[in-house]
Amino acid sequence: MAADERGNGIHIGSVRGAFAIGDHNTVTHHEGGSAPADPAQEELLRAVRALRDDLSRVVQSPQVTALSGELAETETEIADTGAAGPGRVARLRTALADAGAVVGLLASGAAVGQAVAALVGG
Repeated sequence: MAADERGNGIHIGSVRGAFAIGDHNTVTHHEGGSAPADPAQEELLRAVRALRDDLSRVVQSPQVTALSGELAETETEIADTGAAGPGRVARLRTALADAGAVVGLLASGAAVGQAVAALVGG
């Protein structure tokens, strides 16, 4: 008799996707998406994730909330398609400018601004 048949163990037959075992785990899995092929898009994705993390610790305002939404949508678009389209980048640039007082204080905000500028040429 195997350990799992006696109730003394765990048996996992097969797993597809992402999972976590134990306390305090977070799993993010994007199936069917494509990784960014363009280094500029990869840099934007890294910077967006860092800024989203930093913004979770600042005082919320309408501008910060709007920027957080644009960052989330940008991250999803890059993860799903491999790139943020020109319209998405333009909306992100506007949201960055609108939340400039907060973004200017964060190194991650500067990184997103630089990544956006690299994509739009200025």
